[in-house]
Amino acid sequence: MAYFEPDFIEFFKELAANNHKDWFDENRQRYHNVVKEPFKKYVADVIAAVRKEDPKVNIEPKDAIFRINRDIRFAKDKTPYKLHVSAIISPFGKKDKSHPGLYVQLDPEKVRFYGGVYRLSPQQTADMRTAISENLTVFEKLLQAPKFQKAFSTVHGEKAKRIPKELKAKAEKQPLLFNKSLYYFAELPPETVLQDDLLKTTMKYYDAGKPMHQFLERKVFH
Repeated sequence: MAYFEPDFIEFFKELAANNHKDWFDENRQRYHNVVKEPFKKYVADVIAAVRKEDPKVNIEPKDAIFRINRDIRFAKDKTPYKLHVSAIISPFGKKDKSHPGLYVQLDPEKVRFYGGVYRLSPQQTADMRTAISENLTVFEKLLQAPKFQKAFSTVHGEKAKRIPKELKAKAEKQPLLFNKSLYYFAELPPETVLQDDLLKTTMKYYDAGKPMHQFLERKVFH
């Protein structure tokens, strides 16, 4: 089934040119009809599909979906609205952005599916590095798995300039030990959001990242 109409894409294109409260208020019902409610239904179905594979993901769409309003308190850019919708599907939803989960972001230029760990605490970063350093062969197999490579190919994340000296030798073999976060994503054309098989496509990328997801969850969030 198709969750979104073409006006989903058009809405955000127009919002980009009219990012202020007056325009949004005039188009609030349109936002509700073509963005908010369809996205809520989509996220509910993604949660249900993920829960079948991971019963710990026992959340509701409201626990996963981020507000469209931007936090502009400390931002130079004072435009009030995001130009995308997004949600994180994990056991804790948006309350814990560090926990491994499926993050989805839909906008008029691209569709992205993310996995991995982000905004880790210092202790979580240390645990991640320990997990990788003590399981180099397993970790490398996860990185090079055909499904993972086809879906994501590259792992991203902010890197530290220095790491504990006891990890330096292993970091020569696996430079990702310098990472302070570790995430991967797939970027698809914006028209993906309009397709009948959007849920199936979403789960394809979730499944491609699942072995890495499970490794990080087991080793870092034990």
